[in-house]
Amino acid sequence: MQRPALSAVTELLKPITWFPPMWAFACGVVASGMPAEGRWPLIIAGVLLAGPFVCATSQAVNDWFDRHVDAINEPQRPIPSGRMPGRWGLYIALIWTLLSVLLAWQLGQAAFLAALFGLALAWAYSAPPLRLKRNGWWGNAACGLCYEGLAWITGAAVMAMGEWPGARSLALALLYSAGAHGIMTLNDFKSIKGDRQMGIASLPVILGASGAAYVACIVMATPQVIVALLLWHWGQGWHGLTVAGLLVVQLLMMRRFVAQPVERAVWYSGAGVPLFVSGMLVSAFALRGALA
Repeated sequence: MQRPALSAVTELLKPITWFPPMWAFACGVVASGMPAEGRWPLIIAGVLLAGPFVCATSQAVNDWFDRHVDAINEPQRPIPSGRMPGRWGLYIALIWTLLSVLLAWQLGQAAFLAALFGLALAWAYSAPPLRLKRNGWWGNAACGLCYEGLAWITGAAVMAMGEWPGARSLALALLYSAGAHGIMTLNDFKSIKGDRQMGIASLPVILGASGAAYVACIVMATPQVIVALLLWHWGQGWHGLTVAGLLVVQLLMMRRFVAQPVERAVWYSGAGVPLFVSGMLVSAFALRGALA
């Protein structure tokens, strides 16, 4: 049986996508308020779980079940291009799922359950019969929760030696998960042609490019407003003002994005999203300060 080259496997697992959940895991670590001393092996294992394992699994699963769509939108991808022969894409998705479960088992019950839920969402997003990505509302919600909220919760749980994080940490994790729904929409602008042909109802397909751009911006901005207000209410005013300041810059960039959403979606992903995730870390440090 022909085997794929290591370069094709690496491309299938998309290392560039691992950063958001690894960052969210780190935010959960910070928000826990627990010292890192004595926990570095757990922290490193958790970062690996969030990025090179669970996130990489989601990418492999998505590429396998999206191979027909990718043949239209991105024919250079490993599976449609033939560089990932036969059913190797599926085999790698299954192997990475198992490896993720084994690693998560070492990190405590709460982290293990969060990882299982994240893996279930990864398969439900791409694979039939659910294939949540067929609907932009449900699919993007699943991705946002998996990439941001669950990774944050896992980081906090690992630091607390398996205990679930408190209500404030959960609130921040869920708010940033909601905002990530808009970030996921940004990724759909490049696939409008193939999605429309294959019956995938992404937001740019069902709302049009302009409508989806406005929805994405509102969905990204609203949770940040709530986060800033919560931080102020919790006595972390300077952190709240910092989150608000980062949002103001994003709003200025959003104005440029919505003027030409298809052409500028990649630009906004590269320039605006880092401000969003910077606010996550600011919020995590605010919560750490509130717990001190």
